[in-house]
Amino acid sequence: MATRPRLGHIQFLNCLPLYYGLVKQDVLLDVDLVKAAPRSLARMLLDDELDVAPIPSIEYARHAEELVLLPDIAISSDGEVQSILLLSKVPADELGGRTVALADTSRTSQVLCRVLLAKHWRVEPGFVEEPPDVSAMLRDADAALLIGDDALRAYWDRPEGLHAYDLGAEWTRWTGLPMVYAVWAVRRQYATSQPDAVRTILDSLNGSLAYCRAHLDAISEYAARWEPFPVESFRSYFDALQFRFGPRYREGLTRYLAEAHDIGQLDSVPRLAIFGESE
Repeated sequence: MATRPRLGHIQFLNCLPLYYGLVKQDVLLDVDLVKAAPRSLARMLLDDELDVAPIPSIEYARHAEELVLLPDIAISSDGEVQSILLLSKVPADELGGRTVALADTSRTSQVLCRVLLAKHWRVEPGFVEEPPDVSAMLRDADAALLIGDDALRAYWDRPEGLHAYDLGAEWTRWTGLPMVYAVWAVRRQYATSQPDAVRTILDSLNGSLAYCRAHLDAISEYAARWEPFPVESFRSYFDALQFRFGPRYREGLTRYLAEAHDIGQLDSVPRLAIFGESE
């Protein structure tokens, strides 16, 4: 008896437009949707608890032999992203020898922060990993990396006396390329045994993206019902987010993985294996 595909979903505002589209397109009737943080989705996918999921880009690279990527869709930016924020008591290029606290909710952003500090700002701080509580993080460290909704709230309501760096903007300023934070990955075994199910999921996700791009005002109004920020803030964020994974975005991902390897955060740089494309 056929079972519904198990589809992961990120519990951050960055996936709200996609979720909104899935609801409006009635896709949720055809999948088992599992909501979790990005790093948890990666573990669940690798443990055969999910069939398809958005996972941190760095986790794909660390397990590329077990996974393939959906084409066309990723969580990315081409410049400002707003939801990956480094808050620092001193300018970033003065963090050498100091301590940076990394929120423990996304591996890709942690490695991005390490890359930019080492290569862009050319400093060597120490690092600690902590839950995403900015007050506690800055009690223990000189800078704090915030990710997802925590970063958004700090971006919209900046704490006084701190330097703030949007790491999407800093990456594109340094490399001239987009940044890909999360990719939709499929277990290789599932992609081989259930290609029609994977194509159905891909079509549904692309349909949902098309819907959300056409209804960003309504999605922004919906999001503003649950947060103490104006509709315009959400519209600005959803405009900054890209869900693209075309050639230039793949180039940006490959560059990111090469930089991660160069600073010792990745053992090797895999060639991107894309579902439906020759490997």
